[in-house]
Amino acid sequence: MKKIVLFFIILAFSFFLGTKASADEYQELQKQINDLTTALNLSINATRPLQSELDRLQTRIRGIKERVAVIEDTLITKRQNIDKGYKNLEKQKDTLNKTIVNYYIKSYYNSPFVVFLSNSSAVKVVQNLAFQKALADQDREKIVNFALLLTDLENQKKSLESEETQLSSLKLTLDEQSGKLNKIVSGARAYQSSLSSQIAQLSARQQEILGQRLAALGIPLYASMTGGCSSDLTNGKDPGFGGGFGLFTYGVPNRVGLSQFGAWGRAKAGQDQDTILHAYYNFDSVSNVDQNIQIHVQGNGIDWTGSVEDYVKRIYEVPDSWTDNNLAALKAQAIAVRSYALAYTNNGQNPICPTDKCQVFQTNEKGGNWSSATSQTAGKVMVQGGSPIKAWFSSTHGGYVFSSGDIGWSPTTWTKNAQDTTSPVASFSDLKSNAYDKDSPWFYCDWGARSSYGGTAWLKNDEIADIVNVLLLAQKDSSVREHLYQPDKPNPAGTDTWDSGRIRSELQNRGGTPFNNISSASVDWDKGSGRTNTVSLSGDAGTASFSGSDFKTYFNLRAPANIQIVGPLYNIEHR
Repeated sequence: MKKIVLFFIILAFSFFLGTKASADEYQELQKQINDLTTALNLSINATRPLQSELDRLQTRIRGIKERVAVIEDTLITKRQNIDKGYKNLEKQKDTLNKTIVNYYIKSYYNSPFVVFLSNSSAVKVVQNLAFQKALADQDREKIVNFALLLTDLENQKKSLESEETQLSSLKLTLDEQSGKLNKIVSGARAYQSSLSSQIAQLSARQQEILGQRLAALGIPLYASMTGGCSSDLTNGKDPGFGGGFGLFTYGVPNRVGLSQFGAWGRAKAGQDQDTILHAYYNFDSVSNVDQNIQIHVQGNGIDWTGSVEDYVKRIYEVPDSWTDNNLAALKAQAIAVRSYALAYTNNGQNPICPTDKCQVFQTNEKGGNWSSATSQTAGKVMVQGGSPIKAWFSSTHGGYVFSSGDIGWSPTTWTKNAQDTTSPVASFSDLKSNAYDKDSPWFYCDWGARSSYGGTAWLKNDEIADIVNVLLLAQKDSSVREHLYQPDKPNPAGTDTWDSGRIRSELQNRGGTPFNNISSASVDWDKGSGRTNTVSLSGDAGTASFSGSDFKTYFNLRAPANIQIVGPLYNIEHR
């Protein structure tokens, strides 16, 4: 027991003594971000071995506590046995007293003189002496055994009390040291959480740049819009150069809820509206609501009020030509529209906008097949917990459904993660063949364009090499990020943007090896969730690999014109 206590005390003290807990306006903003990031990284690096040590020590603590528990059980058994022994001695007390009296009596009468006087012959004297001595020896043995038993119980009792004292001290030490370890790590984690929160808030201004670029693309968020990809591989557009690279995204940014082209694909495969809706949402049932609930549409010069059914008839989200399987896609869309409107307005208590930021609304009824679909589903909404769900949807998901929490919105119980494919996929080729929304003109697109290069979004070899160098430089020195924006636009930080030559020079100065050309590129992606994990590019400086999110961020900040990656799943094509 003493060894256990000594071992833990030495271990704990070596841990505490041997460990040390060792982040114009835009420029100031960036400086704060760099300082906070540095502090966060230092804290994480200091906490990482601390966490590892904590896990190791806690494992040992658990082991010691398990041994302590066994000892506790043993001590309980010992206590019970000692108490039982005392009770047995108490029962034998009267017998012992009689035995002692008998022993002394027999010891007196067993004297040779007394025996000689009480017997008439020498033979009898000898026989009686032997018999009386045997009886006296038996009594003496009983007395000695009783005394030994009593002594043993007393010794066991003292030993037990000592062990109980040590055990109590050990348990207290275990609890104190475990609490100290948890306090150290939880404090470090709280500090890191605070820094991360500050960094996220400061980075909001930086994210505005990416948000503004994305909004400028005019990405089609609903299926009735026209147009297509900038330089789809089959549309015959020629940038006028060879050896270039194109970044192609699967689907449009919002992949939450119903995929309109996916619903159409499912209808063509024979699925009804209920099956389609369950593929994209979690809900308890499709229920009927009061069709006379009033919906107020306000914005973009529109100020309209009417019943929820009149409202749904004026939604222009999907083509009227989607008539497959008894209008299944249009019916699913109508139920989603009605559910969204009631959830968004709190059953008509608040107004709703008329654009694709809410739902595309016009004051005139759409008519046609849409009118039939809305009439056949009149009053029907998806409900969860007794209330209509906010049934988000968009034109094209690119073969995958995301939950609201996956794209940075508040987590919800009615959105889900799922593959939107006819069968599991093992390659991009499988995805293009099996995705329900594969017929969308925006299923596999590069986004942005340059008129000087045939209206395409292809990048030249030296341009993609420059983006790789930007990423390498940012990894070497995060303080230079304000110089890494696209060189064909004014610097949003109010400072100078470094051109490709300066990027190469700065990278070399920091011990990096810049690329002059890129010969090949590939991506590793998660087939289950639909995200690009890693981007690898090879060229004259070897091979460089980046996380999918880092590559996307710096590509979107550095790429010329309005060329961008718009979603989490993307691929690189090489001409």
